[in-house]
Amino acid sequence: MINSAPEPQTQSKTNDKDVLVRVRGLKKHFPITSGIIFQRQVGAVKAVDDVSFDIYKGETLGLVGESGCGKSTTGRTILQLYKPTDGSVQLKDADEGGQENFKELTTMKGEDLRKMRRRMQMIFQDPYASLNPRMSVGRIVSEPLRIHNVMGRKEQEEYVESLLEKVGLNPYYVNRYPHEFSGGQRQRIGIARALALEPSFIVADEPISALDVSIQAQVVNLLEDLQEELNLTYLFIAHDLSMVRHICDRVAVMYLGKIVELAPSDELYENPLHPYTQALLSAVPVPDPLIEKKRQRIILTGDVPSPANPPTGCNFNTRCPVRFGPCFQGEDPGLIEYSPGHWVACHRVI
Repeated sequence: MINSAPEPQTQSKTNDKDVLVRVRGLKKHFPITSGIIFQRQVGAVKAVDDVSFDIYKGETLGLVGESGCGKSTTGRTILQLYKPTDGSVQLKDADEGGQENFKELTTMKGEDLRKMRRRMQMIFQDPYASLNPRMSVGRIVSEPLRIHNVMGRKEQEEYVESLLEKVGLNPYYVNRYPHEFSGGQRQRIGIARALALEPSFIVADEPISALDVSIQAQVVNLLEDLQEELNLTYLFIAHDLSMVRHICDRVAVMYLGKIVELAPSDELYENPLHPYTQALLSAVPVPDPLIEKKRQRIILTGDVPSPANPPTGCNFNTRCPVRFGPCFQGEDPGLIEYSPGHWVACHRVI
C-alpha cells in the first residue's frame, strides 16, 4: 500500500503555481528473495530511499551521482515505469475546466495513468537499445500517436515529418531503419518520439553518455532549444558534471539512494557543502594548467556500501574524510536549508 507522504520540512515555501512535479518521501525497494519453490523475501535493495524535491515549470533539474546511486531508478519511478514502494509523486495537470491541479500518480491505474503518460515522457540512455530495429523511423516516432489514438494516418505522417525536422533530421528518413543511423541521429529519433505527444515534463536519462564527445554538445544544444521553444521541463540525469553545470538550473546530488545536496547550479559549483559533492567536483578537470596544478583532489577511500545493507547513521560515513561521532549514530541526516535554496544533509554543516 502506497501512502501519500506528508509535506516535508525540507522544501522551500514556493508558489505552487511554479511547481510542475512534486516528489515526497519517494522509495523504491527491490525485494531479495530466497528459495527455489517457495520464495520468501529476506531483504531489499534500497535503490531509492526517501527522496523529496520539487521541479519547477520550465526549469532543468540535474540529478548527479556515482553509478548505482539510484538516479535512473528515481527517474523511472517518477514516471511510474517502476511502481514506488512508498511515497508520493504529483504532476500538475489541467482538468476539463482548464483549472490546474496536482494529480497523484502513485495511486493511478489503467486508463487514468495511460492518459497522464501523454504529459510525461522519457529519453533513454542507450540510443541503440531503445529503438526497435524492426520498425522504421516513421513507425517509431508515430507509435505514441497510434497508442493514444491521436490524429488520422495522413495527419500522423505529416506530423512525424515535422518532428524529424524539429530535431534536425531529414524528413525523408521516415522509411529508414535504426541501423542506418549514427548514435547521435538515433538519439534525435528518440527525442522526436518523446516529443510526439507534446509532453510538459521529460526525464532525460543520461541522454548523451553513449555518444561521441563531438556529438554531445549538439544534442544538449538541441534539448535547450526545444525547451525554450516548447516550454519543456527536464529532469536531466547525468555523470558529466561540467555538462550539468551548463544545462541545469538546479542540481541534486545523490548518494546511495538519498539526496545529499540540492542547490542552484552556480551556487553548488562555487560553494559545495557536502563532502561527497566536494569530492565529485574535485574530480572535474579544469582546462587551465596553472589552476589544475594548484587544485587539491579529494580521493575517497573504500567502496560504495551495498544498498541492500546501508550503514547506520549517515550513508556516507564509511567514506567521508571529515566524519565524526554523530555521523555513526541515529538516522541519516535529513536535508536542511543552509541558505535560501541550498539544501544539504550533513552533520558537519547543520
